[in-house]
Amino acid sequence: MRTRRWRVAVSVLSTVAALGCARPGFAQAPAPPAQAVPAAPKPTPPAPAPARKPARPPAKPSASPATQPGAASPGADLAFGAFQRGYFLTAFHEATKNVDQRQDPKSMTLLGELYANGLGVPANDVQAAKWYSLAAERGDREAMFALAMFRISGRGGPRDGAEAARLLAAAAKLGHAAAAYDLGLLYLEGQQFPQDFARAAELFRQAAQAGSPEAQYALATLYKDGRGVPKDDREATRLMAAAALADSLDAEVEYAIALFNGTGTPKDEPRAIALFRKAAMRGSPIAQNRLARILAAGRGVPADPVEATKWHLIAKAGGASDPSLDDFVQKQAPETRAAADKAAKPWLDFIAQARS
Repeated sequence: MRTRRWRVAVSVLSTVAALGCARPGFAQAPAPPAQAVPAAPKPTPPAPAPARKPARPPAKPSASPATQPGAASPGADLAFGAFQRGYFLTAFHEATKNVDQRQDPKSMTLLGELYANGLGVPANDVQAAKWYSLAAERGDREAMFALAMFRISGRGGPRDGAEAARLLAAAAKLGHAAAAYDLGLLYLEGQQFPQDFARAAELFRQAAQAGSPEAQYALATLYKDGRGVPKDDREATRLMAAAALADSLDAEVEYAIALFNGTGTPKDEPRAIALFRKAAMRGSPIAQNRLARILAAGRGVPADPVEATKWHLIAKAGGASDPSLDDFVQKQAPETRAAADKAAKPWLDFIAQARS
């Protein structure tokens, strides 16, 4: 059962599916004692998987190169302004003018973006890669990152992991947060480079300090398990809280667990329960399972067998099995189970439909 997801930051939106491989699997946690909410399972290094569309979109792809704050040079303001307003043909003409007159690398990156996404011009990955490459050669970090995504997915040319890694490293050195995060994943994975948790932590920290919730979450798990950095529950929980504030679902669940158990932070059951409920409503099977346990035991809230059974059924359908809650449900009166089944049905129908 996957309980955490490492998310690859994406600049070119159409390469999202190709980057789904940079996510590790996690073993299922053992059944916890009744008095505590269990910690999330420990991560394992990411394993590559075939490129495919994810079941649900990754959390907040990074902004595209052409739209990031400060991306435009003074001479490219008209081109970027047109792009941001959706006047793509005007953006194309202004960017082309800037390239002809000044060899402006930001305008080259913008032309790459227009060709990559078919905005104002027919989509053409080969042309996009050409413009990204020209801009990258002139030191544009956004182009380096976009071209790295192309090299990973094989858009506009052959797949080239070594070149992608080189481009990510160059962009990260220039302060590109998403590139630093993705490069950290490569060191964590240990395939493109020798596995190096300390180097991964360093890169995650760089991206986390720039505000990347994915990197905050990734660095938190390293602190939690003492991999590449000293084990530090307080720092792990602080980073989880920051990522949760930015709506990282997995961080929200782990932060709730830390609050409930008082790990690295003062114990706060009411706040933890509120977070579990929020994450459960967002579709996290782990949060749904923890909420079901809390409602079954009446821990911090009044016991509610109907709601406990409902959330258990939903969590189980999502992959979070729990034998102790199976026993709890079996002991409920028929009317309780019937009410829970009715309440869970819309969720169960949605999960079944998503899998079909």
